[in-house]
Amino acid sequence: MDWPFLIGVVIFLVGLMASIALHEIGHLVPAKRFGVRVTQYMVGFGPTMWSRRKGETEYGVKWIPFGGYIRMIGMLPPRPTDAPGTARSSSTGPFQGLIESAREVALEEVRPGDEDRVFYRKPWWQKVIIMFGGPAMNFVLAFVLFAVVLMGFGVGVLKTEVSTVPDCVKTAAEYTRNPTCTSADQASPAAAAGLRPGDVIVSVGGKPVGDWEAATRAIRSSGAGPVEIGIKRAGQPMTITADLIAQERESLDEPGKMELVGYLGVSPTQVIERQSIGAVVAHMGDLTARTASSLLRLPEKMVGVWNAAFSGEERDKDGPIGVIGVSRIGGEIAASDAPLENKISIFVSLLASFNLAIGMFNLIPLLPLDGGHIAGGLWEGIKRGFARLTRRPEPAYVDIAKVLPLTYALAFTMIIMAGLLMYADLVNPIRLAG
Repeated sequence: MDWPFLIGVVIFLVGLMASIALHEIGHLVPAKRFGVRVTQYMVGFGPTMWSRRKGETEYGVKWIPFGGYIRMIGMLPPRPTDAPGTARSSSTGPFQGLIESAREVALEEVRPGDEDRVFYRKPWWQKVIIMFGGPAMNFVLAFVLFAVVLMGFGVGVLKTEVSTVPDCVKTAAEYTRNPTCTSADQASPAAAAGLRPGDVIVSVGGKPVGDWEAATRAIRSSGAGPVEIGIKRAGQPMTITADLIAQERESLDEPGKMELVGYLGVSPTQVIERQSIGAVVAHMGDLTARTASSLLRLPEKMVGVWNAAFSGEERDKDGPIGVIGVSRIGGEIAASDAPLENKISIFVSLLASFNLAIGMFNLIPLLPLDGGHIAGGLWEGIKRGFARLTRRPEPAYVDIAKVLPLTYALAFTMIIMAGLLMYADLVNPIRLAG
């Protein structure tokens, strides 16, 4: 048995459960602060592993570590009272029966004296704060974990100092087959120009470059042909002319897309540098934008997961991944030969990314996600604000029970997606390397 792998999986699952627990605390604290009666706080689903009652709330852990919840009384408003003097309206349709059953379940724990402690009667802004508390906790946790990695451990930064200069040009597959250069291999433009390890690139085509990304973009945009490379060698400025060749490389702006660019053939020096709080903010902003873009393309991404699960196609490393898959990566980190400090850094960064993704996913404005309740609260606030401005009677509470059929359909879809991800993570997982 691969004990390091198993230990990594278990540790990562514990980290996920802690993240879920904090997410639910993000809901629990404002709910109690605003006087909503909370009957349960549970981490996990299924049968209860352990629980203890404190005051009016039961706190516990369940056996299936794939989520959690708090149970607040009165999530749905009762059926609106029919107007006096009119016949009681009724409906025997399947959707109406579903809605009425849900109302009964939501109100069955409401006791005499709880009229002002039900969720649906709270001001709209309190509802928004309660439901936003969970995702907000994930965002805070992600920020703290990224700060630990970037400011505590530091990250690898590519410098413009040349690390290696290969003698010839080889693709990754050719290098794997035979790393030794032969007369049949094309000479490296960098080696032909006389670049050496330790040289620092300061300009490309007469334009200064301050970091490796800027140097890479300048070299690529130069295309094939001669270009002047400004360097510092042993502290002395020099200019050499390199005859770049055209090579197909992955786009820097569109991962997965190949493009024909200028190629020099050098590797940069990487150093570990601790970052500032501003770098953490920038990192969070960049990942948030990329995560939002991925969520918008989720249906397309799930098609890729289906193809990977049943057609053997390669998994998209930037595609969706389930709890099993991300825990498996945690096991690979623990079983790798990397130094312990690197393992911890990667582990914490992965957990931070997971929290950011969970927070973003929960903000989708559809029930049963937190974003659906937030949208309902905001809509109620808009309606009540408009009524005050126009001096109209205060409108009724937003009745989210009316969209329960759509909610159940979305919940069913989410279960199918979770099952597909679980299967794909087992038969064709995303791996840390390769």
